[in-house]
Amino acid sequence: MTVWDDLVGQEKVSAVLGAAARDADALVTAASADQPLPEASKMTHAWLFTGPPGAGRNQAARAFAAALQCVSPDRALGGAPGCGFCDGCHTALLGTHADVTTVAAVGAEILVRDMRDTVRKSFTAPANGRWQIILVEDAERLNEKSANAVLKAVEEPAPRTVWLLCAPSIEDVLPTIRSRCRHLNLRTPSVAAVADMLVRRDGIEPEVAASVARATQGHVDRARRLATDPAARERRAAVLRLPLRLDEVGACLKAAQELVDAAAEDAKQLAEEMDGKETEDMKAALGAAQGGRLPRGTAGVMKDLEDMQKRRRTRTQRDSLDVALGDLTAFYRDVLALQLGTRVAIANADAEDALERLARGSSPESTLRRIEAISACREALDRNVAPLLAVEAMTMALRAG
Repeated sequence: MTVWDDLVGQEKVSAVLGAAARDADALVTAASADQPLPEASKMTHAWLFTGPPGAGRNQAARAFAAALQCVSPDRALGGAPGCGFCDGCHTALLGTHADVTTVAAVGAEILVRDMRDTVRKSFTAPANGRWQIILVEDAERLNEKSANAVLKAVEEPAPRTVWLLCAPSIEDVLPTIRSRCRHLNLRTPSVAAVADMLVRRDGIEPEVAASVARATQGHVDRARRLATDPAARERRAAVLRLPLRLDEVGACLKAAQELVDAAAEDAKQLAEEMDGKETEDMKAALGAAQGGRLPRGTAGVMKDLEDMQKRRRTRTQRDSLDVALGDLTAFYRDVLALQLGTRVAIANADAEDALERLARGSSPESTLRRIEAISACREALDRNVAPLLAVEAMTMALRAG
């Protein structure tokens, strides 16, 4: 199993990255053996991965990072980098490789303080790998100061440093940064490709795999979660029942509260899993004895950690809400397809009775207004409007049609 096997429906991107990884391997090998460097190379120091949610931007970047760090002995016999089994590939894919640094947005933005140490590290030589790799998973969340810090590093990179930036679209990245990157755009994989991957890689029953792949419209991560997590399937089912409940103002307000509470519960579960361990690890790193007091002068470090955890909980809640709003959008899109009599495949076939009921009881114009109300709610959340207020306004608009 190579590192490219998780890139569902991205054959062209895999081919480009594979060729670049081979050239990168030749560059490192030639430099270490004091041989002349190849004249032409498909490798470059900065890459920008774009594509819609679920297309696999981060997976593609991480697979490329693994291929660049591959130390398989088969390479000397003509094998391609990215075996998926060697120590370099394995640790890069797990996120534990010493020379692969991952930056992800904890809150709404990536702050310059979150990038400072990473940018400093980008100018150092690899510790034990073949390349120093910086993977920025949410490049669209770089604010002005952090983006400028990245720009300076990308303009004058160290010889063995590679920047891998991921964003939904090329317009989400500063023109000065994207002009220095090689751009790869990933497409949404087909429903059939996602279903096939779930069957082959995760052992999911074909009927279940086809259902969740269709429901998520090719979103790989969400399809895998729906297929393997009963709680996720129940949350989605609750969201799809919501449109039939909005017959009174009180019901609208109650439904909004339930959506926000469910998102908050998701954030709480993540916090319980991560915050405690992070706090204990930080205390140990600062030299605090088990159950003892922190050394003097370390209170500021712990305060920074608490602030980071708070930002992460807020973002997790917003992300969970966004998933629910995406499910609602897909639901009303199916209603619109039925009203217009199109041949578009219905994504939510498991809620066909509800879809037909709403399609008969409303007009295409009202369905479009409802889709616009959901979009307005998502935009309000992006502007940091209080989640409950934004969702209440949406449910009232959904009731009005």
